[in-house]
Amino acid sequence: MRLALKTDKLPLQVGKDGVVRVANTRITLDVFVAAFENGATAEEIAQQYPSLNLADVYAVIAYYLRQRAAVTEYLRGRQVVAASIRQENEVRFNPRAIRKRLLARRTQ
Repeated sequence: MRLALKTDKLPLQVGKDGVVRVANTRITLDVFVAAFENGATAEEIAQQYPSLNLADVYAVIAYYLRQRAAVTEYLRGRQVVAASIRQENEVRFNPRAIRKRLLARRTQ
């Protein structure tokens, strides 16, 4: 009997917002890689995120390990965007002013 070798599609999708997610989930590659880099095993990741199946977890880990430089570059870009958004939000919604208002409400 011959074994039919077939290549499965990578379970990653780029959304309209440019964010890479594990296919058919809302789990971003950022979150996934952070869990893996923090020592979570494939089984732990699948358990932590029930919308993932174990085969997809292993496929994404394999992709990450084979394409580490490209993924790291993508993640750095995401960090830059996140820092920019955070900075915009802090300008629009000054955290000190918000804290001051909340403390004033507490004393009323």
